[in-house]
Amino acid sequence: MSDYINEGSVKLEVANGIGTIEFQHPASNSLPGKVLKKLADTITEAGENSEVKVIILKSAGDRAFCAGASFDELISIKDAESGKTFFMGFANVINALRKAPKFVIGRVQGKAVGGGVGLASSVDYCLATKFASVKLSELAIGIGPFVVGPAVERKVGKAAMTSLTIDATSWQTAGWAESKGMYANTFETVEELDAAVQKLAETLAKSNPEAMKELKKTFWADADNWDVLLEERAAYSGKLVLSDFTKNAIGAFKAAVKK
Repeated sequence: MSDYINEGSVKLEVANGIGTIEFQHPASNSLPGKVLKKLADTITEAGENSEVKVIILKSAGDRAFCAGASFDELISIKDAESGKTFFMGFANVINALRKAPKFVIGRVQGKAVGGGVGLASSVDYCLATKFASVKLSELAIGIGPFVVGPAVERKVGKAAMTSLTIDATSWQTAGWAESKGMYANTFETVEELDAAVQKLAETLAKSNPEAMKELKKTFWADADNWDVLLEERAAYSGKLVLSDFTKNAIGAFKAAVKK
């Protein structure tokens, strides 16, 4: 069996003022710790690159956008410190998106689960296809969306965040996500999505960089405490993942997938 914890990649391509970051993993673009670290570092790199005026965040393939945390890695965590370190991977990606001095456009071509919903909520402007359903499945495996929660709540509001969190086994449609503000617009096909993402990115690449930088600061002014908040949330999640409930739930899920 493939060692999924060590698989996956992140790449950055820069052209005409647009920095396109693409992540991939063979397990539905899930996010093990190594990919999370590379993703956070690449977002920071793009933000510091003077040739990049706007950033696009996307995943590989034409199906799932992101399956969230790597179950293979979650089930391998043996102590609270290792658990905190893993969940800090998500915290660092969210904070990198928040702090990048450029607008980040999200391109969501398919379903987003858990941490994938966190990514979609942490970009500055997100476009998706009608296939981009969302689900916060963390409670179903005994954890809860503590780290991604602030980003999701900031984007969709407390009521919608509460609904997603409690109904952890149900998918909400892309139309639902658009109605709550997670997606700015949804499209019938990937081709239409890509055309819209490219058009917006090209427009922003020609806009005033200083104006966009200052606007981003104002948009995220309510999240200045997230360095501390998300670290606290990561520590709590790192303890919860050690529970027998979580280990058994993940094991049952993996067994069901194999059938």
